[in-house]
Amino acid sequence: MTRSRSAPHPETNPSRTINRDPDAMPPLSKAVPLGIQHIMAMFAGNVTPPIIIAGVIGATTGEQIFLIQVALFVAGIATLIQTIGIGPIGARLPIVQGTSFGFLPVALPLAGTFGLAAVLGASLVAGVLQVGLGAYLKKIRHWFSPVVTGIVVLLIGIILMPVGLNYAAGGIGNPDFASPTNLGLALFVLGVTIIAHQFGRGFVKAASILIGLSSGYLLAIALGMVDFSSVGDAAWFAVPRPLQYGLEFHLTAIVGMTLIMFVVGLETIGNISAITIGGAGRQAKDSELSGGVMADGVATSFAAIFNTLPNTAYAQNVGLITLTGVVSRHVVTIGGILLICMGLFPKLGGLVAAMPHAVLGGAGIVMFGMIASAGLKIIQECELNQRAMLIIAVSLSLGIGLPAVEAISETMPGQLGLLLKSGLVPAALAALLLDAVLPGKPSRVEPKPEEAIAAKSEKVKSNL
Repeated sequence: MTRSRSAPHPETNPSRTINRDPDAMPPLSKAVPLGIQHIMAMFAGNVTPPIIIAGVIGATTGEQIFLIQVALFVAGIATLIQTIGIGPIGARLPIVQGTSFGFLPVALPLAGTFGLAAVLGASLVAGVLQVGLGAYLKKIRHWFSPVVTGIVVLLIGIILMPVGLNYAAGGIGNPDFASPTNLGLALFVLGVTIIAHQFGRGFVKAASILIGLSSGYLLAIALGMVDFSSVGDAAWFAVPRPLQYGLEFHLTAIVGMTLIMFVVGLETIGNISAITIGGAGRQAKDSELSGGVMADGVATSFAAIFNTLPNTAYAQNVGLITLTGVVSRHVVTIGGILLICMGLFPKLGGLVAAMPHAVLGGAGIVMFGMIASAGLKIIQECELNQRAMLIIAVSLSLGIGLPAVEAISETMPGQLGLLLKSGLVPAALAALLLDAVLPGKPSRVEPKPEEAIAAKSEKVKSNL
């Protein structure tokens, strides 16, 4: 007996118990650095979508700085909604919210046709509907099997890949497009990112994208490719203004954004489950899943009011939690407060806006490719029988083929062609319809009991 008390089992070790408790508060000397680490891991992913959307709408440098500023501010507020909660809203888990890549394939053509106001109006509606999704989650969750969700996530990555390559070449319209300098700079960022991810440990591995971007930025400065005039013009302090671009409501935009919202909501469910299984060592509670999805919806509508794209739970931070073993929601609350503070200083947005497109493109090649890889990982949760293969075949053909043959969408009446142009909306609808009407049910590939937790941990790490 004495021996067992002197050498406690890992699961009863007091420090480990604190780490596994979402309500535990580590000492500030540890909590603050851990909160900063979470921000560093998600920073690049959070500011990339507003930079891309700014290019589509032809935003000025000042507008681009503003879009980066509000993306940081909104991510901080949305993170606090998740960690602290408001009534039934919020998972009260260490969930970091940020601007979602998932909406970009639909948002980009919508912004190019209708303008940013239409995207924001559709996001507002989609966010409200996502709150309803969270409230009735248990009743409709069966609509979205892994084969449906995996197809959509896979296509998001595939559709965004040309965006990353265009940026790697210097950005469309750049007189030096595809120059050796731009391509070489993007290749450098890509190489640094891969090395940091594959050979780094802990924080270095989790922040591999940020390390790649920072290294490329420094090299671009050394090569004289960076113009810092925008930083000098930016204010030191400014409170983000709501409804700067207004809100417009177009049925086409609402349909497209709402459909993707359902899939992104299910990604949030997966992230919450990964946190509780890989970090807290238990299954997620219904209240945590429902509250987390509702908080996603509130954050998306709030983001629309404050001029930025929908927000969602960030998988890279889930991976960071499984690596560190610290599941304290208060650590992430500190990170959310830091994001809000960063969003109040436009000069920081100016520094990000000054980054050459080629630097962002080098990291985008990895980020968008990893989204596609995550989709493949989700699809693997289902048995790839003839039924599943048929759903995948039809959906991928529509999702990849329609954007490649623009003449088809141009012949469609009204705004139907715009929904077809992205490829993602018709592919998602096809996957949902076929999964609902084809005989049989999707069969999950269940891991062995001793492998279940390890499989969940590996899944979130694959999103880094």
